[in-house]
Amino acid sequence: MRRFLFVSCLTFFAISPASADITHAIKSSISLTVDGAGSISTRVPSSMAVSGSNVTLGTAPTLGALTSGTAVGYTPGAYSITTAGDAFSYTESYIEGDDVPTILSTTVTAGVVPAMPIFGSNTTTSGGVAGTLAGTIATDGALAITAGGAGTTAIGQVIQELTIR
Repeated sequence: MRRFLFVSCLTFFAISPASADITHAIKSSISLTVDGAGSISTRVPSSMAVSGSNVTLGTAPTLGALTSGTAVGYTPGAYSITTAGDAFSYTESYIEGDDVPTILSTTVTAGVVPAMPIFGSNTTTSGGVAGTLAGTIATDGALAITAGGAGTTAIGQVIQELTIR
């Protein structure tokens, strides 16, 4: 009886079909990036401030008119002490703002900005240079990435997935 049970179990397992799903996927990509040039400029305005105590205004300070190529111009005020012998304080400040620029816009040539406006506040980033930047993926999944110039990025990947259910 044992032999019969053993043989029947072998027969049962030998003829039962396998039920498995097999999925194989290959995903590959290369990303090549060259940074662009950029500039952010902010014109600084002309400003003036006056403060004090125990002072009397005689002639008010003034700012001149802004014309391209010339300074705004500043004429200080005239003050006198209100009560002689008492303590006094006086502060007058002036900031010359940015002139009207001759360059209001610029062009980018091969990632380079040849001339930009010059203002009181500037943030500038240089553009990347592609140079020899390149990337390929062979049919066997081998990556070949060649470095570029400054401001470039190259990323390559090959993902192989094998799923058995």
